[in-house]
Amino acid sequence: MTKAAIKEAIFHTFVQCRHKTLALFEGIDEATFRYQAHPDFSPLGWHLGHIAYTESLWLLEHSAGLTPLFPQHRKLFAANGLPKSKRVNLPDIEEVRYYLDTIRSRVLEYLEIADLEREERLWRFLIQHESQHSETIAFIQHLIANQNFNAFTANLSVKLSTYQQNLEIGNDFGTLISPETVKIPAGEFERGCDRIDSLDNEGPKKTVYTDTYYIDKYPVTCGHYRQFMEAGGYQNSQWWSEEGWEWLQNEGVTQPLYWQDDSMWDNHPVCGVSYHEAAAYAKFIGKRLPTEAEWEKAARWDAEAKYSRRYPWGDKTPTKQDCNYDTTNGKTTPVQAYPSGQSAYGLYDTLGNVWEWTTTWFHAYEGFNNYPYVGYSKAYFDQKHRVLKGGSWATRPWVLRCSFRNWYHPGVRQIFAGFRCAKSQ
Repeated sequence: MTKAAIKEAIFHTFVQCRHKTLALFEGIDEATFRYQAHPDFSPLGWHLGHIAYTESLWLLEHSAGLTPLFPQHRKLFAANGLPKSKRVNLPDIEEVRYYLDTIRSRVLEYLEIADLEREERLWRFLIQHESQHSETIAFIQHLIANQNFNAFTANLSVKLSTYQQNLEIGNDFGTLISPETVKIPAGEFERGCDRIDSLDNEGPKKTVYTDTYYIDKYPVTCGHYRQFMEAGGYQNSQWWSEEGWEWLQNEGVTQPLYWQDDSMWDNHPVCGVSYHEAAAYAKFIGKRLPTEAEWEKAARWDAEAKYSRRYPWGDKTPTKQDCNYDTTNGKTTPVQAYPSGQSAYGLYDTLGNVWEWTTTWFHAYEGFNNYPYVGYSKAYFDQKHRVLKGGSWATRPWVLRCSFRNWYHPGVRQIFAGFRCAKSQ
Protein backbone atom coordinates (compact mmCIF):
# COMPACT_ATOMS: atom_id res chain seq x y z
CA MET A 1 0.00 0.00 0.00
CA THR A 2 1.11 3.57 -0.64
CA LYS A 3 1.56 5.99 2.26
CA ALA A 4 -1.63 7.78 1.25
CA ALA A 5 -3.56 4.51 1.10
CA ILE A 6 -2.35 3.47 4.56
CA LYS A 7 -3.35 6.84 5.98
CA GLU A 8 -6.79 6.64 4.38
CA ALA A 9 -7.29 3.08 5.67
CA ILE A 10 -6.37 4.12 9.21
CA PHE A 11 -8.74 7.10 9.03
CA HIS A 12 -11.68 4.94 7.96
CA THR A 13 -10.87 2.29 10.57
CA PHE A 14 -10.74 4.87 13.35
CA VAL A 15 -14.13 6.21 12.26
CA GLN A 16 -15.68 2.75 11.93
CA CYS A 17 -14.35 1.57 15.29
CA ARG A 18 -15.67 4.67 17.06
CA HIS A 19 -19.08 4.28 15.48
CA LYS A 20 -19.30 0.74 16.86
CA THR A 21 -18.20 1.87 20.33
CA LEU A 22 -20.74 4.67 20.53
CA ALA A 23 -23.53 2.39 19.31
CA LEU A 24 -23.19 0.48 22.60
CA PHE A 25 -24.18 3.63 24.50
CA GLU A 26 -27.40 4.38 22.64
CA GLY A 27 -30.17 4.96 25.17
CA ILE A 28 -27.96 4.67 28.26
CA ASP A 29 -28.99 6.88 31.17
CA GLU A 30 -26.74 8.68 33.65
CA ALA A 31 -27.18 6.09 36.42
CA THR A 32 -26.18 3.20 34.18
CA PHE A 33 -23.29 5.25 32.78
CA ARG A 34 -21.77 5.49 36.28
CA TYR A 35 -22.83 2.16 37.74
CA GLN A 36 -20.10 -0.30 38.76
CA ALA A 37 -21.47 -3.77 38.05
CA HIS A 38 -18.55 -5.66 39.59
CA PRO A 39 -15.61 -4.64 41.82
CA ASP A 40 -13.07 -5.84 39.24
CA PHE A 41 -14.44 -3.72 36.40
CA SER A 42 -14.87 0.01 35.91
CA PRO A 43 -18.21 1.69 35.10
CA LEU A 44 -19.30 1.85 31.47
CA GLY A 45 -18.67 5.57 31.19
CA TRP A 46 -15.11 5.32 32.48
CA HIS A 47 -14.13 3.30 29.42
CA LEU A 48 -15.19 6.11 27.08
CA GLY A 49 -13.07 8.59 28.98
CA HIS A 50 -10.13 6.20 29.12
CA ILE A 51 -10.25 5.69 25.34
CA ALA A 52 -10.02 9.46 24.89
CA TYR A 53 -7.24 9.79 27.47
CA THR A 54 -5.15 7.07 25.83
CA GLU A 55 -5.47 8.56 22.33
CA SER A 56 -4.51 11.96 23.68
CA LEU A 57 -1.53 10.62 25.61
CA TRP A 58 0.05 8.66 22.77
CA LEU A 59 -0.91 10.59 19.65
CA LEU A 60 -1.29 14.20 20.76
CA GLU A 61 1.29 14.34 23.54
CA HIS A 62 3.92 11.69 22.77
CA SER A 63 3.73 11.86 18.97
CA ALA A 64 2.54 15.38 18.11
CA GLY A 65 4.26 17.00 21.11
CA LEU A 66 1.18 18.93 22.20
CA THR A 67 0.52 20.01 25.77
CA PRO A 68 -2.08 17.86 27.58
CA LEU A 69 -5.69 18.69 26.80
CA PHE A 70 -8.29 18.46 29.57
CA PRO A 71 -5.77 18.08 32.43
CA GLN A 72 -8.68 17.89 34.87
CA HIS A 73 -9.54 14.43 33.49
CA ARG A 74 -6.09 12.85 33.57
CA LYS A 75 -6.20 11.28 37.02
CA LEU A 76 -9.74 9.99 36.59
CA PHE A 77 -9.24 8.32 33.21
CA ALA A 78 -5.64 7.08 33.45
CA ALA A 79 -5.41 3.32 33.98
CA ASN A 80 -3.32 3.86 37.14
CA GLY A 81 -5.00 7.05 38.33
CA LEU A 82 -7.74 5.87 40.70
CA PRO A 83 -8.96 2.55 42.10
CA LYS A 84 -11.94 1.16 40.20
CA SER A 85 -14.31 1.88 43.10
CA LYS A 86 -13.53 5.62 42.81
CA ARG A 87 -14.24 5.74 39.07
CA VAL A 88 -18.00 5.99 39.63
CA ASN A 89 -17.63 9.74 40.24
CA LEU A 90 -17.79 10.54 36.54
CA PRO A 91 -18.74 13.74 34.70
CA ASP A 92 -22.11 13.50 33.00
CA ILE A 93 -22.50 11.77 29.64
CA GLU A 94 -22.51 15.03 27.68
CA GLU A 95 -19.19 16.15 29.19
CA VAL A 96 -17.48 12.80 28.62
CA ARG A 97 -18.72 12.78 25.01
CA TYR A 98 -17.36 16.31 24.53
CA TYR A 99 -13.99 15.12 25.86
CA LEU A 100 -14.05 12.07 23.60
CA ASP A 101 -15.13 13.99 20.49
CA THR A 102 -12.69 16.86 21.00
CA ILE A 103 -9.73 14.52 21.40
CA ARG A 104 -10.79 12.54 18.34
CA SER A 105 -11.11 15.70 16.24
CA ARG A 106 -7.56 16.74 17.15
CA VAL A 107 -6.29 13.21 16.53
CA LEU A 108 -7.71 13.12 13.00
CA GLU A 109 -6.20 16.54 12.32
CA TYR A 110 -2.84 15.19 13.40
CA LEU A 111 -3.26 12.12 11.19
CA GLU A 112 -3.04 14.39 8.14
CA ILE A 113 0.60 15.20 8.95
CA ALA A 114 1.62 12.12 10.97
CA ASP A 115 4.71 10.18 9.90
CA LEU A 116 3.19 6.71 9.50
CA GLU A 117 6.50 5.15 8.56
CA ARG A 118 7.42 5.77 12.18
CA GLU A 119 3.97 5.64 13.82
CA GLU A 120 1.79 3.17 11.92
CA ARG A 121 2.14 0.47 14.57
CA LEU A 122 1.00 2.93 17.27
CA TRP A 123 -2.12 3.91 15.34
CA ARG A 124 -3.01 0.25 14.83
CA PHE A 125 -2.36 -0.44 18.51
CA LEU A 126 -4.85 2.28 19.49
CA ILE A 127 -7.54 0.84 17.21
CA GLN A 128 -7.12 -2.43 19.06
CA HIS A 129 -7.06 -0.68 22.43
CA GLU A 130 -10.49 0.81 21.74
CA SER A 131 -11.72 -2.53 20.38
CA GLN A 132 -10.75 -4.31 23.59
CA HIS A 133 -12.51 -1.72 25.74
CA SER A 134 -15.54 -1.98 23.47
CA GLU A 135 -15.78 -5.68 24.30
CA THR A 136 -15.40 -4.91 27.99
CA ILE A 137 -18.29 -2.46 27.68
CA ALA A 138 -20.38 -5.19 26.04
CA PHE A 139 -19.91 -7.74 28.82
CA ILE A 140 -20.41 -5.11 31.53
CA GLN A 141 -23.75 -4.32 29.91
CA HIS A 142 -24.68 -7.98 30.27
CA LEU A 143 -23.63 -7.97 33.91
CA ILE A 144 -25.82 -4.94 34.52
CA ALA A 145 -28.74 -6.47 32.64
CA ASN A 146 -28.45 -9.64 34.74
CA GLN A 147 -28.72 -7.50 37.86
CA ASN A 148 -31.77 -5.60 36.56
CA PHE A 149 -30.18 -2.44 37.89
CA ASN A 150 -32.91 -0.08 36.68
CA ALA A 151 -35.58 0.36 34.02
CA PHE A 152 -33.02 0.89 31.25
CA THR A 153 -31.14 -2.31 31.99
CA ALA A 154 -34.34 -4.27 32.44
CA ASN A 155 -35.23 -3.22 28.90
CA LEU A 156 -31.73 -4.13 27.77
CA SER A 157 -32.15 -7.59 29.27
CA VAL A 158 -35.40 -8.11 27.36
CA LYS A 159 -33.78 -6.81 24.18
CA LEU A 160 -30.85 -9.21 24.50
CA SER A 161 -33.05 -12.22 25.24
CA THR A 162 -35.36 -11.59 22.28
CA TYR A 163 -32.52 -10.67 19.92
CA GLN A 164 -31.22 -14.24 19.85
CA GLN A 165 -34.66 -15.69 19.18
CA ASN A 166 -34.94 -13.60 16.02
CA LEU A 167 -31.57 -14.56 14.54
CA GLU A 168 -31.35 -16.01 11.06
CA ILE A 169 -28.77 -18.32 12.62
CA GLY A 170 -31.00 -19.64 15.35
CA ASN A 171 -31.41 -22.69 17.49
CA ASP A 172 -33.04 -25.12 15.03
CA PHE A 173 -30.15 -27.58 14.79
CA GLY A 174 -32.07 -30.51 16.19
CA THR A 175 -30.64 -32.89 18.74
CA LEU A 176 -27.58 -32.28 20.88
CA ILE A 177 -24.46 -32.25 18.74
CA SER A 178 -21.99 -35.11 19.17
CA PRO A 179 -18.73 -34.16 20.98
CA GLU A 180 -16.30 -35.23 18.24
CA THR A 181 -12.53 -35.04 18.60
CA VAL A 182 -9.86 -34.35 15.99
CA LYS A 183 -6.40 -35.90 15.93
CA ILE A 184 -3.55 -33.40 15.53
CA PRO A 185 -0.39 -35.27 14.46
CA ALA A 186 2.96 -34.56 16.08
CA GLY A 187 5.08 -31.97 14.32
CA GLU A 188 6.07 -28.37 14.05
CA PHE A 189 4.01 -25.28 13.32
CA GLU A 190 4.62 -21.54 13.26
CA ARG A 191 3.33 -19.81 16.38
CA GLY A 192 2.75 -16.09 16.87
CA CYS A 193 2.70 -13.09 14.55
CA ASP A 194 5.09 -10.31 13.49
CA ARG A 195 2.75 -8.14 11.43
CA ILE A 196 2.57 -4.38 11.91
CA ASP A 197 -0.74 -4.75 13.75
CA SER A 198 0.35 -7.54 16.08
CA LEU A 199 0.57 -6.72 19.78
CA ASP A 200 3.87 -7.07 21.58
CA ASN A 201 2.97 -10.36 23.28
CA GLU A 202 2.16 -12.08 19.96
CA GLY A 203 5.75 -12.12 18.75
CA PRO A 204 8.24 -12.94 17.63
CA LYS A 205 7.07 -15.79 15.43
CA LYS A 206 8.69 -19.10 16.17
CA THR A 207 8.52 -22.66 14.91
CA VAL A 208 7.46 -24.89 17.81
CA TYR A 209 6.82 -28.62 18.14
CA THR A 210 3.84 -30.42 19.66
CA ASP A 211 3.37 -34.12 20.32
CA THR A 212 0.29 -35.85 18.91
CA TYR A 213 -2.89 -34.87 20.74
CA TYR A 214 -6.66 -34.83 20.29
CA ILE A 215 -8.83 -31.74 20.56
CA ASP A 216 -12.59 -31.22 20.46
CA LYS A 217 -14.08 -30.27 17.12
CA TYR A 218 -16.47 -27.88 18.88
CA PRO A 219 -16.41 -25.79 22.05
CA VAL A 220 -18.20 -27.49 24.96
CA THR A 221 -21.92 -26.87 24.58
CA CYS A 222 -24.50 -25.96 27.19
CA GLY A 223 -26.15 -29.33 26.63
CA HIS A 224 -23.01 -31.24 27.51
CA TYR A 225 -22.13 -28.93 30.39
CA ARG A 226 -25.61 -29.51 31.83
CA GLN A 227 -24.64 -33.19 32.27
CA PHE A 228 -21.79 -32.08 34.54
CA MET A 229 -24.15 -29.89 36.54
CA GLU A 230 -26.82 -32.61 36.87
CA ALA A 231 -24.20 -35.13 38.00
CA GLY A 232 -23.34 -32.85 40.94
CA GLY A 233 -20.18 -31.46 39.39
CA TYR A 234 -20.35 -28.29 41.45
CA GLN A 235 -20.73 -30.30 44.66
CA ASN A 236 -17.99 -32.91 44.12
CA SER A 237 -14.42 -31.94 44.95
CA GLN A 238 -12.91 -34.84 42.99
CA TRP A 239 -13.26 -32.91 39.72
CA TRP A 240 -11.66 -29.74 40.98
CA SER A 241 -8.05 -28.73 41.56
CA GLU A 242 -7.20 -27.64 45.09
CA GLU A 243 -7.14 -24.02 43.96
CA GLY A 244 -10.35 -24.49 42.00
CA TRP A 245 -12.22 -26.06 44.90
CA GLU A 246 -11.13 -23.24 47.20
CA TRP A 247 -12.37 -20.74 44.59
CA LEU A 248 -15.70 -22.56 44.35
CA GLN A 249 -16.23 -22.53 48.13
CA ASN A 250 -15.56 -18.81 48.21
CA GLU A 251 -17.78 -17.99 45.23
CA GLY A 252 -20.61 -20.40 46.00
CA VAL A 253 -21.70 -20.69 42.36
CA THR A 254 -23.64 -23.62 40.92
CA GLN A 255 -23.81 -22.76 37.23
CA PRO A 256 -22.09 -20.57 34.60
CA LEU A 257 -22.68 -16.86 34.92
CA TYR A 258 -24.57 -16.53 31.62
CA TRP A 259 -26.45 -19.80 31.96
CA GLN A 260 -29.78 -20.19 30.16
CA ASP A 261 -31.74 -23.12 31.60
CA ASP A 262 -33.53 -23.95 28.39
CA SER A 263 -32.84 -26.77 25.94
CA MET A 264 -33.01 -24.34 23.01
CA TRP A 265 -29.48 -23.32 24.06
CA ASP A 266 -28.11 -26.87 24.15
CA ASN A 267 -25.96 -26.47 21.03
CA HIS A 268 -24.64 -23.05 22.02
CA PRO A 269 -21.23 -22.94 23.70
CA VAL A 270 -21.30 -22.67 27.46
CA CYS A 271 -20.46 -19.05 28.32
CA GLY A 272 -19.40 -17.26 31.48
CA VAL A 273 -17.19 -19.91 33.07
CA SER A 274 -13.94 -19.48 34.95
CA TYR A 275 -10.81 -21.47 34.19
CA HIS A 276 -11.55 -23.54 37.30
CA GLU A 277 -15.00 -24.52 36.02
CA ALA A 278 -13.60 -25.39 32.60
CA ALA A 279 -10.84 -27.55 34.09
CA ALA A 280 -13.30 -29.33 36.39
CA TYR A 281 -15.58 -30.23 33.49
CA ALA A 282 -12.62 -31.48 31.44
CA LYS A 283 -11.54 -33.77 34.28
CA PHE A 284 -15.13 -34.96 34.70
CA ILE A 285 -15.17 -36.30 31.13
CA GLY A 286 -11.63 -37.68 31.27
CA LYS A 287 -9.96 -34.94 29.29
CA ARG A 288 -8.04 -31.73 29.97
CA LEU A 289 -7.84 -28.21 28.60
CA PRO A 290 -5.45 -27.60 25.70
CA THR A 291 -2.24 -25.64 25.96
CA GLU A 292 -2.05 -22.39 24.05
CA ALA A 293 0.25 -24.00 21.46
CA GLU A 294 -2.15 -26.93 20.98
CA TRP A 295 -5.10 -24.59 20.53
CA GLU A 296 -3.25 -22.34 18.09
CA LYS A 297 -1.91 -25.20 15.98
CA ALA A 298 -5.35 -26.79 15.64
CA ALA A 299 -6.92 -23.42 14.79
CA ARG A 300 -4.48 -22.09 12.17
CA TRP A 301 -1.85 -24.56 10.97
CA ASP A 302 -2.27 -25.72 7.37
CA ALA A 303 -0.20 -28.91 7.31
CA GLU A 304 -0.58 -29.38 3.56
CA ALA A 305 0.58 -25.87 2.66
CA LYS A 306 2.94 -25.77 5.66
CA TYR A 307 2.03 -22.31 6.89
CA SER A 308 0.04 -20.73 9.71
CA ARG A 309 -3.13 -19.03 8.57
CA ARG A 310 -4.16 -15.67 10.02
CA TYR A 311 -7.69 -17.00 10.47
CA PRO A 312 -8.88 -20.61 10.67
CA TRP A 313 -10.25 -20.48 7.10
CA GLY A 314 -7.25 -18.68 5.57
CA ASP A 315 -6.08 -15.09 5.27
CA LYS A 316 -9.36 -13.58 4.04
CA THR A 317 -10.81 -10.92 6.32
CA PRO A 318 -13.71 -12.30 8.43
CA THR A 319 -17.28 -11.92 7.24
CA LYS A 320 -20.62 -12.66 8.87
CA GLN A 321 -20.55 -16.05 7.14
CA ASP A 322 -17.31 -17.13 8.83
CA CYS A 323 -17.98 -16.68 12.54
CA ASN A 324 -19.99 -14.91 15.23
CA TYR A 325 -18.14 -11.68 16.10
CA ASP A 326 -18.42 -7.88 16.27
CA THR A 327 -21.73 -7.96 18.25
CA THR A 328 -23.49 -8.86 14.98
CA ASN A 329 -25.79 -11.38 16.66
CA GLY A 330 -25.81 -9.95 20.18
CA LYS A 331 -25.36 -13.41 21.75
CA THR A 332 -23.78 -16.79 21.20
CA THR A 333 -24.80 -18.97 18.26
CA PRO A 334 -24.84 -22.78 17.89
CA VAL A 335 -21.33 -24.19 17.60
CA GLN A 336 -21.96 -25.77 14.18
CA ALA A 337 -23.48 -22.63 12.65
CA TYR A 338 -20.43 -21.56 10.62
CA PRO A 339 -19.06 -24.41 8.46
CA SER A 340 -17.14 -21.93 6.29
CA GLY A 341 -15.16 -20.92 9.37
CA GLN A 342 -13.54 -24.33 9.93
CA SER A 343 -9.80 -24.66 10.37
CA ALA A 344 -7.67 -26.85 8.13
CA TYR A 345 -8.02 -29.62 10.73
CA GLY A 346 -11.81 -29.23 10.72
CA LEU A 347 -12.34 -27.40 14.03
CA TYR A 348 -15.44 -25.21 14.30
CA ASP A 349 -15.85 -21.93 16.16
CA THR A 350 -12.20 -21.27 16.96
CA LEU A 351 -12.78 -17.58 16.27
CA GLY A 352 -15.74 -15.70 17.75
CA ASN A 353 -18.67 -16.93 19.85
CA VAL A 354 -16.72 -17.47 23.11
CA TRP A 355 -13.14 -17.02 24.27
CA GLU A 356 -11.52 -20.35 25.10
CA TRP A 357 -9.44 -21.04 28.20
CA THR A 358 -6.06 -22.75 27.85
CA THR A 359 -3.76 -24.18 30.52
CA THR A 360 -0.93 -21.82 29.57
CA TRP A 361 0.15 -19.06 31.91
CA PHE A 362 0.50 -15.74 30.09
CA HIS A 363 4.21 -15.32 29.47
CA ALA A 364 6.71 -13.66 27.16
CA TYR A 365 7.72 -15.47 24.00
CA GLU A 366 11.47 -15.85 23.50
CA GLY A 367 12.79 -12.57 22.07
CA PHE A 368 9.84 -10.52 23.39
CA ASN A 369 10.07 -6.73 22.96
CA ASN A 370 7.57 -4.54 24.80
CA TYR A 371 5.40 -2.03 22.91
CA PRO A 372 4.27 0.70 23.23
CA TYR A 373 5.37 0.77 26.88
CA VAL A 374 7.02 -1.67 29.28
CA GLY A 375 3.95 -2.60 31.29
CA TYR A 376 1.41 -3.25 28.53
CA SER A 377 1.97 -7.02 28.60
CA LYS A 378 4.98 -7.51 30.83
CA ALA A 379 3.13 -6.51 34.00
CA TYR A 380 0.94 -9.61 33.53
CA PHE A 381 3.77 -12.11 33.01
CA ASP A 382 3.28 -13.03 36.65
CA GLN A 383 2.09 -16.66 36.61
CA LYS A 384 -1.33 -15.42 37.73
CA HIS A 385 -3.10 -15.04 34.38
CA ARG A 386 -4.18 -17.84 32.04
CA VAL A 387 -4.23 -17.37 28.27
CA LEU A 388 -7.56 -17.35 26.41
CA LYS A 389 -7.78 -17.67 22.65
CA GLY A 390 -10.22 -17.07 19.82
CA GLY A 391 -12.40 -14.07 20.65
CA SER A 392 -16.12 -13.91 21.37
CA TRP A 393 -19.33 -12.72 19.74
CA ALA A 394 -18.45 -9.21 20.98
CA THR A 395 -14.84 -9.14 19.69
CA ARG A 396 -14.14 -6.45 17.12
CA PRO A 397 -12.57 -7.48 13.79
CA TRP A 398 -9.33 -5.63 14.52
CA VAL A 399 -8.45 -7.99 17.39
CA LEU A 400 -9.88 -11.16 15.87
CA ARG A 401 -7.09 -13.52 14.76
CA CYS A 402 -5.61 -16.85 15.78
CA SER A 403 -2.38 -15.37 17.17
CA PHE A 404 -4.17 -12.91 19.49
CA ARG A 405 -3.61 -13.62 23.20
CA ASN A 406 -6.09 -12.62 25.89
CA TRP A 407 -5.34 -13.14 29.56
CA TYR A 408 -7.28 -13.19 32.81
CA HIS A 409 -7.09 -14.52 36.34
CA PRO A 410 -8.36 -18.13 36.50
CA GLY A 411 -11.31 -17.12 38.67
CA VAL A 412 -12.75 -14.53 36.28
CA ARG A 413 -16.08 -15.56 34.73
CA GLN A 414 -17.58 -12.20 33.74
CA ILE A 415 -16.01 -12.29 30.27
CA PHE A 416 -17.64 -14.17 27.40
CA ALA A 417 -15.51 -17.26 27.96
CA GLY A 418 -16.02 -20.94 27.29
CA PHE A 419 -13.60 -23.72 26.34
CA ARG A 420 -12.98 -26.88 24.38
CA CYS A 421 -11.23 -29.98 25.70
CA ALA A 422 -8.18 -31.94 24.62
CA LYS A 423 -6.36 -35.13 25.54
CA SER A 424 -2.92 -36.59 24.97
CA GLN A 425 -2.39 -39.55 22.71
